[in-house]
Amino acid sequence: MKKILNPYSNLEGYNCFGCSPNNEFGLQMEFYEDGDYIISNWEPKKYLAGYGNILHGGIQSTILDEIASWVVYVKAKTAGVTATLNVKYKSTVFTDKGKISVRASLVDQNKKFATIHAEILDAEGKVCSEAEVKYFIFPQEIAKRKFHYPGIEKFFDK
Repeated sequence: MKKILNPYSNLEGYNCFGCSPNNEFGLQMEFYEDGDYIISNWEPKKYLAGYGNILHGGIQSTILDEIASWVVYVKAKTAGVTATLNVKYKSTVFTDKGKISVRASLVDQNKKFATIHAEILDAEGKVCSEAEVKYFIFPQEIAKRKFHYPGIEKFFDK
């Protein structure tokens, strides 16, 4: 398993709710590459609950969308924007039962779209929610010019 660096961390104005380490109100997710998967282990915060100690469904959707974007960066080797996000909630994700695991993989890619399967697993490894995420992806030249995509080599230590 290889740690994925966040090459956007020092970009002026970068404050992503999902992955910026500098957004004190954000999720501050970190990512790893493990074979075909991008993985994140994340501790739910109590203030992100919906009802009681249950992680809000909107936050779960955000987590699934966020890890999908990192699949686009690392596996599709470009940048993109979410076209569709289809989430299925299968079981409760609690804010007080330990770290959750999030994993995603590239299912399909063509010139315009990348399809990603993402899932959230509780501390016991049970799939609690999953999503099919379709990203509209950009040619690398446009991703670099308009979306600050730094190239795949910037996501890993040398």
